[in-house]
Amino acid sequence: MLPSEIHHQICQVHGDNAMSEGMVRKWVRMFNEGRENVHDEARSGRPFFVNDDLVCNANERVRDDRRFTISYMSLHFPQISRILLYDIVSSHLGYRKVCARWVPKMLTDEHKKTACCVCSDISDALSQGRRWHVEPYCDRRRDMGAPYHT
Repeated sequence: MLPSEIHHQICQVHGDNAMSEGMVRKWVRMFNEGRENVHDEARSGRPFFVNDDLVCNANERVRDDRRFTISYMSLHFPQISRILLYDIVSSHLGYRKVCARWVPKMLTDEHKKTACCVCSDISDALSQGRRWHVEPYCDRRRDMGAPYHT
């Protein structure tokens, strides 16, 4: 069977997610040369490793200074590439960069409850014509360990 026919069949099954015809030709050539395994072989290079201890240490560093940069963080973790550090911070820890500060992507139920209480207090104060002061709420959020402290 020709590689172009194989590619056509793969496209019928997988649609837009099909591999390119060049890749099909490469695999056909490898199987014609005697390859029997369809799995990728191990490659040399820096191994990809993320363990719980590393994620915990990175999380502590993020909580110490939310205005850090990946370059700054790489000074504290010289054994890890910047790409892997970014992956740990964004994927494993769930942070994203907002206005030069790393914040969690998802709020916990406790954070949502606190936000609702603050909004309710603001609404009550404004509807009664009182002035609303932010300082007590900042202290309360900081005491709770909320991610959005000022």
